[in-house]
Amino acid sequence: MARLTRAQREWRPGMPRKRRSVRIMFASVVLLLEAFAVFFGTLTIFGLRRDEIPGGLILGLGVGLSVLLVLNCAVLTRRWGIAVAWVLQFVIIAAGFLEPAMFFVGIAFALTWLYGLRTGARLDAENVERDRQQAQWERDNPEPGNG
Repeated sequence: MARLTRAQREWRPGMPRKRRSVRIMFASVVLLLEAFAVFFGTLTIFGLRRDEIPGGLILGLGVGLSVLLVLNCAVLTRRWGIAVAWVLQFVIIAAGFLEPAMFFVGIAFALTWLYGLRTGARLDAENVERDRQQAQWERDNPEPGNG
């Protein structure tokens, strides 16, 4: 039998569903897109620089960075998860020293990351306010026959 999560054990009929963070969803999308970009950037650097830098090192670091970007999605809800993701943003920009086009890619993704965090936080705050107003309205206007 499958083990239930705490949220599944505590659920009761009629309970409102907890709203997912837009900030975390935006951040996860950006990190996953970066993982793909880093993977293909790794293949590019491998093809262009394998005579100068050992191919195993290039592939190992690039695939490792891609895996870190994907795994970081799982810890974004923790405060340090966002900090780790910021460090990964700078690592991607630093890849520009190996392939100059990665400066552009890294900066573009870092700006997208910043925009996603800021816009997601704003939308989360708006959702909290909207939920508060909805709860107030429901208290002030009970359904006929339920009270």
